[in-house]
Amino acid sequence: MNKNFISDLELIKNKNEFTVNEDITVSVKFSLKGTLRDSFTEENWTKAYNKNDNLFKLKYGIKLTSGGLRKREVGKPLDTYRKASLFWTRNPKLVNPMKERRIWVQVAKNFEPFIRLNEEEIKHELFDFDENIVFKASELGSGNHKIEAEVYMSWQKHDYTEPDNVKDHAKEIEIKIN
Repeated sequence: MNKNFISDLELIKNKNEFTVNEDITVSVKFSLKGTLRDSFTEENWTKAYNKNDNLFKLKYGIKLTSGGLRKREVGKPLDTYRKASLFWTRNPKLVNPMKERRIWVQVAKNFEPFIRLNEEEIKHELFDFDENIVFKASELGSGNHKIEAEVYMSWQKHDYTEPDNVKDHAKEIEIKIN
């Protein structure tokens, strides 16, 4: 059975008090841990590439809500993905001096490509998240408000992993709007 989970999920606000006409920025930080992260290794990239399994897509979303029993969405929900493309190269700039390495990974975060030189850096780019969600304080109105986040992730079957989806909720944060 796959054991994948969202870890270190936290909401971070840029300050505690806002006026009604200000923008509020909430940072949502989290990581994907478990069997997928553990199996995303150089050895498995090579096996997958040799079987033409050379694109991994991790779909994820974040939704902020506010309120007690009748929660309502705050701001625009984030619904996007990250991609890892496996590719073969003899590019001398990418050669690891300690060994012959031919299969590399390019991670696309918000459509911006990154190529890192070791497994841990690639895992960090692909599986660690720090997303900002901005919304107007006027959406909530005056008073004290509790905000929480729901985060979900999903992916399909690949040579090194089974399909799965995970979901988690962050602890509430409180903000005051004057």
